[in-house]
Amino acid sequence: MPEKNIVIIGAGYAGVHAAKKLAKKYKKDDSVTITLIDRHSYHTMMTELHEVAGGRVEPTAIQYDLRHLFNRTKVKLVTDNVTNVNHDTKTVTTEHGSYPYDYLVLGMGGEPNDFGTPGVGEHGFTLWSWENAVKLREHIETIVHDASEEQDVARRKAMLTFAICGSGFTGIEMVGELLDWKTRLAKDNKVDVSEIELIVVEAAPTILNMLDRKDADKAEKFMLKKGIKIMKDAAIVEVKPESIVLKSGEEIPTHTLIWTAGVRANSDTKDYGMEAARAGRLKVNEYMEAEKFENTYVIGDLAYYEEEEGKPTPQIVEAAEQTGMTAAKSIIAEISGTEKEAYKGKYHGVMVSIGSKYGVANLGGLRLHGWFAIFMKHMVNLYYFFGIRSGYYMTQYVFHEFFHIRDNRNIFRGWTSRYGNVLWSLPLRVYLGWFWVDEALSKIYGETTWDKVSLTNLKPLFQGLGSDSWLTATTSKMPFEWLQTDATSGASQAAGDAAGAAATNVTTPILSHMPGWFEWIMKLIMPNLDVALFMQKVVPFIELAIGLALVVGLFTWLVNIGSAGFLVMFTLCAMLGWDKFWALPASLALMNGAGRTFGLDYWVMPWFQRHLGHWWYGKESSIYRDK
Repeated sequence: MPEKNIVIIGAGYAGVHAAKKLAKKYKKDDSVTITLIDRHSYHTMMTELHEVAGGRVEPTAIQYDLRHLFNRTKVKLVTDNVTNVNHDTKTVTTEHGSYPYDYLVLGMGGEPNDFGTPGVGEHGFTLWSWENAVKLREHIETIVHDASEEQDVARRKAMLTFAICGSGFTGIEMVGELLDWKTRLAKDNKVDVSEIELIVVEAAPTILNMLDRKDADKAEKFMLKKGIKIMKDAAIVEVKPESIVLKSGEEIPTHTLIWTAGVRANSDTKDYGMEAARAGRLKVNEYMEAEKFENTYVIGDLAYYEEEEGKPTPQIVEAAEQTGMTAAKSIIAEISGTEKEAYKGKYHGVMVSIGSKYGVANLGGLRLHGWFAIFMKHMVNLYYFFGIRSGYYMTQYVFHEFFHIRDNRNIFRGWTSRYGNVLWSLPLRVYLGWFWVDEALSKIYGETTWDKVSLTNLKPLFQGLGSDSWLTATTSKMPFEWLQTDATSGASQAAGDAAGAAATNVTTPILSHMPGWFEWIMKLIMPNLDVALFMQKVVPFIELAIGLALVVGLFTWLVNIGSAGFLVMFTLCAMLGWDKFWALPASLALMNGAGRTFGLDYWVMPWFQRHLGHWWYGKESSIYRDK
């Protein structure tokens, strides 16, 4: 098969999905090359831009490095600006190179549409890129600080007034973040929170017009209750440095106008010689192939395909992902000579968050609002990582949204936040570590020998193993009937060991007997006495390793998983008593990074994360030039 070069421009939702699909299909086919070109070295979680702009998460939380996403795949990464696409020579030219193609995929997305409104570009803020979000965040922090020192009452009020133009998803989610953030902004700058005013300015007579009226009304009612001012039938005709002018002639003093009123196709494509439709989007057929150009595909917000007359594919994440997949499948069909599959949009609903704790969603007819709507939004975001096959960024998302959060700005009202001083878990860590060391040594030396040991009497340690040591035993120390020579010895063994493995001298086991399903599992693991005797020699040393690791603070997260696992197993084996059950919640509590305070994890974990990360995901770079 002759070599085929596939070039994808744009690492947005659509471009990443197309590249992932093609990389999987041609993983072992050396005749197909895939090159992904983007002006950035990262993929941006566009649906979470408001969280960065609104100070909820750090800017890096929504940046997904392309090397992390595509390392160990055949996708070649190029960080560059595309300057020209020549359809005749089938060449993509960038500022620093050129790339021939047999199949081209354009997925550069969209950009804000100001509809020619004067002053938006000069004095307004948009929210359509990572840079936009960071710039807006910095401006908000600066303007509130400056306002706190402003003596002029009218000017101070204008500085503390934040206007959002547009009541679509982006506008409402942005005002929701400001609603959450304003308390912290006020506190840090010693401003009365009531001075900060939030205004949504909408040209239409209703807001959130992508929702049905019942859901939109719930959202509007919530915002009004929280003090957000909503102005409808209020088109902005001019943006000035310190005010906005409405069509009615009213002028609203503000130093912050956030423009979210519309989106148009990426203006870089205007010189590509391709037929455009509404808002500059490029016309495609049902296979996402550009009109008049063979083997050129357009995906995501850039593509204009009418699923029904007058109704183009919506500019939402689901549509972007599905158009990317359709284009990838079309290219696969072209190369293999099979029939192409037409685009059929399957959209599962819409949802909008208003801050970190309240939202409205309609998922295939299932209407949710409040906590459940936000919960489903998180589930949808987590599912997205399955689509791009990134367990790493799924984990990072969980950390950013649930654990590394301040000011109670998450769905659990901050209860899950890990921000606190883990120094205070040090005594518990050492105590739990000694618990396991004590358990291990009592099994290794035997209880009769170990009980004689004290700080003033170490002599028994050098007199050899006791007769009841697990290492020298020829009978099972575990009260499992199928491991005993007969029923009588099994019963006497169980009584004599006082409930066995992790719970010596226990009078009341938590469970009176082993559940039937767990007994079946244990019989698979330890089917006979020989295996049981081997396990008896291994278990004490595992317990000793857990204990020592906890004492010195090494691999505490993994070790505490092992600790909790052992305790659960001993409980189900009817071997753990109530007097030692405390160790289970203690193990879970110590998964909070306890080893990084006066522990080896302070040095070891960063080293492992850095070196293993580079080995598995590749080394991140601000510029990629894969050959």
